[in-house]
Amino acid sequence: MTPRIGKPAPDFVLKSHTGGKVRLSSYQGRNVVLVFFPLAWTPV
Repeated sequence: MTPRIGKPAPDFVLKSHTGGKVRLSSYQGRNVVLVFFPLAWTPV
């Protein structure tokens, strides 16, 4: 599925910094900013 501008984002689950799971749909109705960055030990 390709995200489209102006359409709802697809639901997904990511691991949090504390090791728990975070589901995007848990924040429905709120503004959400997603920031992705490489781990410190990965070559970029």
